[in-house]
Amino acid sequence: MKKGYKKVERMTPAMRIIHWVNFFSMIVAIATGLYIAAPYYQTLIAEPAVDKYVMAWNRWGHFIVAIIFDVTSIVVAYLYFFSRFEKPYKKVLPTGKNIKEFFAVLVNLITLNRSKKFDSSHSDSFNTVYFTIFHLLLAFMLFTGLQLYVEGLESGLSSIGTWWPSMLHIATDWTIPFSHFLVGSSVQDATIMDVRIVHHRIMWVIIVWVVFHIYYQVWRTIFWQEGDIAIAFGGSKFVKEDKKAES
Repeated sequence: MKKGYKKVERMTPAMRIIHWVNFFSMIVAIATGLYIAAPYYQTLIAEPAVDKYVMAWNRWGHFIVAIIFDVTSIVVAYLYFFSRFEKPYKKVLPTGKNIKEFFAVLVNLITLNRSKKFDSSHSDSFNTVYFTIFHLLLAFMLFTGLQLYVEGLESGLSSIGTWWPSMLHIATDWTIPFSHFLVGSSVQDATIMDVRIVHHRIMWVIIVWVVFHIYYQVWRTIFWQEGDIAIAFGGSKFVKEDKKAES
């Protein structure tokens, strides 16, 4: 360890596991989702795609990672409020301290680290709000995805009974009118197609989020020189012992 720096834990093993599970699940979800929306590689297969069950395998893979996202989202939601390590929700409350820190971090980014008036040893408000937005987008993707799934159970039956489709309808039917509102369709009645369109568009929003997330972590590592990029791997970063905030 470099002299004058101290090691600060920022992610627990459980948090890092969730991070990488989500990372690999997202790769599968995007790849299979793009194929479901517009089959783009079936022409590379010598035999007809239907004989290889290409769409079926993609839909199966998409469904499996969706289940994984469901589980990790429940865990993240619990830790968001009840984690013994840190409670992120406290950083998104509109208190004077949080608002000041949020804009201090934003100014730090815009000015390329020329102004750094906040403590970077902990998760700041800017980063917490940013990740909260990601998980809200992910939650909306899960609800719209479940609506698209239950739409295929038109008979109201499933292998585990009628209660399952009924519960999904109760939980996700609101996404149809809401998606219609987001799409701004000229068609008067909301349809399942509105949900498909919004589900697909939010995917691109999440991709943009991921690109900025990776860029920002590299940016922080270069400008702050505190090893932020290592947090997702080892769980820790390094901050100066003699000065927590710079002006």
